[in-house]
Amino acid sequence: MASFTEKGIAASTSYFTGTVWVNMNVKPEEGYNINMGTITFEPKARTNWHTHTSGQILFVIEGMGYYQEKGKAIELIQEGDVVKIPKNVEHWHGASHSSSMRHISLVPEFDKDKTEWLEPVSEVEYNSFKVPVYAVENSLTPAAIMNHEELWPNYISKAKETDPELIEIFDNFAFDEVINHDAMDTKTRVLFIMASTVGSQALTEYRMFVNAALNVGVAPTAIKEVVYQAVPYVGISKVIDFIHATNEIFIERNIPLPLENQSTTAAETRIEKGLAKQKEIIGDRVDEMYKNAPKDLLHIQQYLSANCFGDYISRNGLDVKTREMLTLSFLIAMGGAESQIKGHITGNANVGNDRQTLINLMTQLIPYVGYPRTLNAIACLNEVLPLKN
Repeated sequence: MASFTEKGIAASTSYFTGTVWVNMNVKPEEGYNINMGTITFEPKARTNWHTHTSGQILFVIEGMGYYQEKGKAIELIQEGDVVKIPKNVEHWHGASHSSSMRHISLVPEFDKDKTEWLEPVSEVEYNSFKVPVYAVENSLTPAAIMNHEELWPNYISKAKETDPELIEIFDNFAFDEVINHDAMDTKTRVLFIMASTVGSQALTEYRMFVNAALNVGVAPTAIKEVVYQAVPYVGISKVIDFIHATNEIFIERNIPLPLENQSTTAAETRIEKGLAKQKEIIGDRVDEMYKNAPKDLLHIQQYLSANCFGDYISRNGLDVKTREMLTLSFLIAMGGAESQIKGHITGNANVGNDRQTLINLMTQLIPYVGYPRTLNAIACLNEVLPLKN
């Protein structure tokens, strides 16, 4: 019985470039109307251009490689990916520049299939994809490349030319080790990191993550709601440049402005609805805050209810659980807001974001806000939501 881990026999150099091993796991003569084998490509090895009249399905089980259809850009493929190749489409597949790749190849309706092998994939064609070359130069892991490529397709960092060692350290950490800590989905993670860049006043990185958010399908409304929500926490004097930057990116991408109104309150309802939203998040402690406020500071409590929660937090476009995580992202990045961090850790718990969810958030922010502010936030978390034995 053939094993998926066995390399098999050397592939024909008539149809492949480089070192390739073929292990036929299921053959038509065994009574199955398919042709299925495990193909192992050493780095830079690949098939010729070819077509299948019955189509082909690839199951990537190890490493990282490339797939390309004629007339389209090269795609990165890695362990866990399934590539469904249409009938009669000219294509090739193989390993990346720096990583071997193993996939299971399945051709259905084998009795009807005709495979036509064409010319080899030239060096120019193979090297047309820039990211793998960048990976070779900086020793990036396959996961780091894939996760970076997901956010910024075909983006080549200028810093790689001047600071290749830093790029290797940072990208392997931020885009492999940290991302793989938990299963936070890409859209959510990008929004939280984007929020932290506002809190850190990191306009250049903010622009990067607005583009990343749009690249992975985050709605423009959600992006605008993040930057709007920053106003009551960071202040308009620090947020206004981020609003302008957002608008510039939207205009570049032909996103019509202004976006649809997301407000849910009016002048006569903002304090009532804001207070209700504040109690939903903060709990009964809001009543104590009002009760204990000195008379000359009562207006601050009213501002919090009507303005912070009524004008901003009660808006549509984002759910309350996401908004509380965003608030925590702003506060952690700002630094010096530990009292508010504790309050919003409680708020997160009240709306259903548990300790592990907040640990995941803090972990994802480490590369962007640094260890001191993250460790301060973790200390707040341990005080408010200690680990239960």
